[in-house]
Amino acid sequence: MMTARTTLAAVFTLVSSLAVAQTPEVKLPASPRGSAAVQVGGSWAPVNGEQRYSGGSWITVDYGRPLLRGRPNIFGSGADYGKFVSDGVSVWRAGANDTTRLTTQRTLTVGTTTLKPGVYNVFVELKENAWTLVLSTQPVQPKYDPNDKVLLYGSYNYDAKFDVARAPMRLSTSPSAVEQFTINFVDVTNSRVTMVMSWDKAVASIDLGVQ
Repeated sequence: MMTARTTLAAVFTLVSSLAVAQTPEVKLPASPRGSAAVQVGGSWAPVNGEQRYSGGSWITVDYGRPLLRGRPNIFGSGADYGKFVSDGVSVWRAGANDTTRLTTQRTLTVGTTTLKPGVYNVFVELKENAWTLVLSTQPVQPKYDPNDKVLLYGSYNYDAKFDVARAPMRLSTSPSAVEQFTINFVDVTNSRVTMVMSWDKAVASIDLGVQ
């Protein structure tokens, strides 16, 4: 006859095995893809008794989102600042893996440069006290090919002759370390949006004029 203690042990074993079996499986790449989006130039108006937004144009950024995973001071310091994240390239891909891409349906002003609607590669030239946003039209690889020495993948094969805009970014320090690299838009108006990049304790931002 099964004792109460034996029965309890059997129940515990069953519950434990069920808990293990029900642990959710998460399949993600090391640097999951992310996006930031903002819609500008539209207006709200009543439609059938409800407020509806219409006529807006999109500005989006598609990028890889690396994580710190315990790595302190990810950007480094001094003469080595930025070298680790940029893999020795003169610019950082502002993310991970595929080239970061900004798509705009509106004409933008970046620094003193006016850019037509289109798709642009996004890079950052990293210096310890000065980040520079770089936008480029260099063609990208449809799929990573290490033998391709011309088309972009990430920032590999970066060629400055394709740069169409360069502008300084504002830098500040976050009191808390941001675990996953993040790009977002803040302080949005119909004439301007501010793009912000945050990772570890570094925060860089730049105003984009919207025409």
